[in-house]
Amino acid sequence: MAFPVIDIFAGPGGLGEGFASLKNDDNKPAFTSFLSVECEEFAHKTLVLRHVLRQFNDNEYPDEYYDYITGRISLDVFYNEHKIKVSKAAGTALKLSLEENNRKLLTEIVKKKLGRSRRWVLVGGPPCQAYSLIGRSRRKNDPRFAVDQKHFLYEEYLNFITTHHPPVFVMENVTGLLSAKVNNKNILDRILADLHSPLKATKGHANGLRYRLYSFTEKGEITFEKNPALFTVNAEEYGIPQARHRIFILGICENLKVNPECLVRSKAPSVKDAIGDLPPIRSTLSKEPDSLKNWRLSISKFNLARLDSELPKTVFSDRIIGRVRDVLELIKTKELSHISTKYELQVHGDIHPTIKNLYDSNMVAIPGHEARAHMASDLHRYLFASVFSEVVGKSPKLKDFPEFLHPAHKNVQSGLAVLAFDDRFKVQLADSEATTVTSHIAKDGHYFIHYDPEQCRSLTVREAARLQTFPDNYHFEGSRSACYLQIGNAVPPALAKQIASVVAGVLNRIKG
Repeated sequence: MAFPVIDIFAGPGGLGEGFASLKNDDNKPAFTSFLSVECEEFAHKTLVLRHVLRQFNDNEYPDEYYDYITGRISLDVFYNEHKIKVSKAAGTALKLSLEENNRKLLTEIVKKKLGRSRRWVLVGGPPCQAYSLIGRSRRKNDPRFAVDQKHFLYEEYLNFITTHHPPVFVMENVTGLLSAKVNNKNILDRILADLHSPLKATKGHANGLRYRLYSFTEKGEITFEKNPALFTVNAEEYGIPQARHRIFILGICENLKVNPECLVRSKAPSVKDAIGDLPPIRSTLSKEPDSLKNWRLSISKFNLARLDSELPKTVFSDRIIGRVRDVLELIKTKELSHISTKYELQVHGDIHPTIKNLYDSNMVAIPGHEARAHMASDLHRYLFASVFSEVVGKSPKLKDFPEFLHPAHKNVQSGLAVLAFDDRFKVQLADSEATTVTSHIAKDGHYFIHYDPEQCRSLTVREAARLQTFPDNYHFEGSRSACYLQIGNAVPPALAKQIASVVAGVLNRIKG
């Protein structure tokens, strides 16, 4: 039988998708999604939809699903065709916040679902805003920061452990935990101590439930005298097209005499490997009427003369200016739409297995591949930045921009002096893995510029999902900003699948 998975703080389901996609040697699911819990509205809607799909066999999703995600029918029409499955999904994907007044209800639901199951796994990542380096830097002078409840949401994860005693758990969070402090005490040290002895942490019991803590990348138990950085997993070292570094803590109940294996390293696909086969599209215009003609006109106003006079002189200068000139000429006749539903699988050349696993041969159109709107001034910056990256092989810093392309922000000059904000425009290099796809992508595209200067845009929802290794048929509910938020906060499913394999190895060796 498949091992039950309970996923709390589930987000749009990246961890759960990885566990659900793992197969046994007989090609049957190794895990089953017993319960996913998420309180955010759109992430929860995404979860429900995916829980409906998991009741169909792989590659046998109904035609109505593809009609829905490509906009031919509404979600209500799709759900109306599959009422029984929707009802079941509503019982496995719960919209519920993990706080004290919901504990009793959640406890009753979990106990009813688990029954006498002895081999199951708890997974989840408590929200990490308070631990992230960016979040801390933004609030360093905020007196409320030290008492922000987001510091202690892991305690709800801990309470879940003490109530239900999972034989195995996986907790994920940002590497900012390694340096985060509350009242001058390292928060990760406290979390590790609490996870090791959860009853002592929550109820003051000196004895009882204990867990051995393991890394997914290093052999052996991680004891307190070892470096907690050993819990870090660098996704790009495990076949993920993204330099995403996160902490993953594997807990195994102390009375289970089982030691886990480690993840197996593999080469990551590049950004071009991941998104290069998606149809080219153009950016759209904000604050002015959008059309192909107006897009061309806006880009044509790029000031070549000032580029020539203000570009910092290097061995690359002439090549950058020449390439910008060529792109401006090409764009004059470039026929591009701002949106593409066309879906053609890449069938030639060597396809990285991570990317090949995202394809769905039953799809004839792809959702979410629509360019967001940008101001004309940002289009000029994106054009320059993508050309610079193409020629130089790295994304430009703000100091590399000619003065006329500097943003009209009062902190730019002071930032240049101390190299602050120096990477506010970041190109995702074609031949490298992407930088971390974060929730910031919902605000603007400055850190996620497409490598192709002829498209002159930031990444689409579908491209961000590809870099996060969500399957092409994985549909995110809500507005474009809501979709970006969900993707940026998720665990890459292809990494989660490898973590699931390690966990399955542990559960398979538990006797009884």
